[in-house]
Amino acid sequence: MAQPTELEIKEALNKVNLPDTDQNIIDSGMVSGIVVKDGHVQFALEIDPKAAERMEPVRRAAEAAVKALNGILSVTAVMTAHRESKSQAQANAPEHPHTDRQQRELLPQVGAIVAVASGKGGVGKSTTAANLAVAFQQMGLRTAMLDADIYGPSLPTMMGITGRPSSPDGKTIIPMEAHGVTCMSIGFLVPQDTAMIWRGPMVMGALEQMMGDVDWGPQDVLVVDMPPGTGDAQLTMAQRVPMAGAVIVSTPQDLSLIDAKKGLNMFQKVDVPVLGMIENMSYFLCPNCGERSDIFAHGGASIAATEIGIDFLGEIPLEMAIREGGDNGTPIVAADPDGKHAKAYREIAKSVWAKIKDGASMSSAPNITFE
Repeated sequence: MAQPTELEIKEALNKVNLPDTDQNIIDSGMVSGIVVKDGHVQFALEIDPKAAERMEPVRRAAEAAVKALNGILSVTAVMTAHRESKSQAQANAPEHPHTDRQQRELLPQVGAIVAVASGKGGVGKSTTAANLAVAFQQMGLRTAMLDADIYGPSLPTMMGITGRPSSPDGKTIIPMEAHGVTCMSIGFLVPQDTAMIWRGPMVMGALEQMMGDVDWGPQDVLVVDMPPGTGDAQLTMAQRVPMAGAVIVSTPQDLSLIDAKKGLNMFQKVDVPVLGMIENMSYFLCPNCGERSDIFAHGGASIAATEIGIDFLGEIPLEMAIREGGDNGTPIVAADPDGKHAKAYREIAKSVWAKIKDGASMSSAPNITFE
C-alpha cells in the first residue's frame, strides 16, 4: 500500500483549526519538520509555551487527521516552542535568569535526578543506567528511569518492556514499569525501527513532554539515560530541571576517555555536579580458562578521574552475562542479585546516593553560561 505524500499530509492538517478561530494550522505556519517513512509520520507544532495546555487538543486532532489517511501506521506530533525574532526575544527576556524555566514545573515529585552520560556511544552507558536504576530500587528507593535518547532509545530493550503506555484522560501518560522501576521512553510511542529524523527543537519538545506529561508519581531518584555526546538533550535537561549530578561512563581506552572528558566539561559548564566516573568493559575474564585480558586497556578511567579531580566510582568487566541481561530485558542486577557483578553495580549506586545525600544535589536549576 502506497503511503501518503507530504502534500497529502498537509492537506489533511489543513482541516485542523486553531482554537476559537477559522485559521488552520498549516496556514498559520506552525507545522514543521514533516517526516514520512515506511508509513510512520512525525512532525512538530511550533507554539507559544504558555499555550501548551490549550493547544493539546489541537495536537491530538492533528495526529488523528493524519492517522485517518490510507497507508499510515503511526503518527507522532510534538509541540515545540516557536522561534522568536531577536527583538521579540529581547522584549520577552525574563528579569531573573531562572524565571523562564518556571514556565512549567517539571518532575515536581521527583527527588534526585541523576544523569548517566558518556562522551561517545558504544561504551555501555545504557546498560550501566539500567543496572544502576535496578540497584537503587533494590536499595529501597522509589526509582524511575527516563530514556533521554530520542534518536536511539534503548530502554524498552534493556528493561524488557513491550506495548504502549496508557493515557486515560488523553493528556497524561501513565509510565511503564519493570523490575520495580518506573520507566518512560520515546521507544514506547514509536515503532522500534522508526528513524527519528528530528531537529533540535523537536527533541527538546519531546523531552519536555516526557517529563511534564507523564504521571511519574513520587520518586526518590530518577535515572536519566542520556544520549552520547553534548547536544540538545543534555542542555534541555540542565536548563529545565535541577539535576543532582551526572555519572560519566567510559571504557579504559584513550579515545573513549578523551570524549568522556568532553562530556564532563559540558556538565561543569552548566553547573551540574559530576558525581564520578565508571570504567566499563574494564577487563575480560575468559569463562573457560580464567585468564584475564585487558581488551580495552585497564585503569584509564581511574587515572583520568584522578587527573580531573573527580571520584572514581568503580569498574565493571566486559562480561557476557551483563551483555545478555541487556539484550533479554533483565539487567544483571535483577537477573542475579547475589552475583558479584550485581554487587559491583550496587556499590556504585550506594556511592552515588551517599554523594547526593551529602549535599551534592542542587536546590535550583543551574544558570547556563557559554564561553
